[in-house]
Amino acid sequence: MIPLKARIFLADDHEVVRRGLRALLESQPGWEICGEANDGRTAVQEVSSLKPDIVIMDIGMKALNGLDATRDVRRSLPQCKVLVLSMHESDQLVREVLAAGASGYVLKSDAGRDLVAAIEALLRGRQFFSAATAARRSGWTPRDGRRPAAGLTRREREIVQLLAEGMGNRAVAEHLKISVKTVETHRARSMRKLKLKSFAELVRYAIRNHIAQL
Repeated sequence: MIPLKARIFLADDHEVVRRGLRALLESQPGWEICGEANDGRTAVQEVSSLKPDIVIMDIGMKALNGLDATRDVRRSLPQCKVLVLSMHESDQLVREVLAAGASGYVLKSDAGRDLVAAIEALLRGRQFFSAATAARRSGWTPRDGRRPAAGLTRREREIVQLLAEGMGNRAVAEHLKISVKTVETHRARSMRKLKLKSFAELVRYAIRNHIAQL
């Protein structure tokens, strides 16, 4: 069989993980790593410029989480395939990954065994899931029409993530180039939608639902 050529982009906030992925993937004939990023926002910007065939996306990254980064990549570059890596195994998380437009989901614990096969599947136009995840997918439809994170908008999820990761209102406003009042409005609206009464509850919600990581 003729080897499939591929330009691959790595998005993971741990340098040692990116280094290991690079070593594994560049050992495959015709595959090259065309770029790397350690946060979701940078990944979206770089992918838009580099136009890789495949993006390997860590789900838990600062600045912009992997789910929202996947949505942005697929929106700006529909022909690019996204393979999500995660430490977590959850039916709901897999649903959200697929709803975001990703074509595959591999547990980090299975990456050494499954990653090459996963990329080959995506290059051939198929989906791929780690064995344990695939076995649990029967009986539900990936795209169930539900909005992620209890109906929060993309901007609300973005602000919740930055706040939960330790930025104050003013820092978030400067980072996103919006007013402090806008940040406060989105924060209050998000808490009402989620029926949360304190900022501590908002942080716990963001971490539990993979919107943010500490």
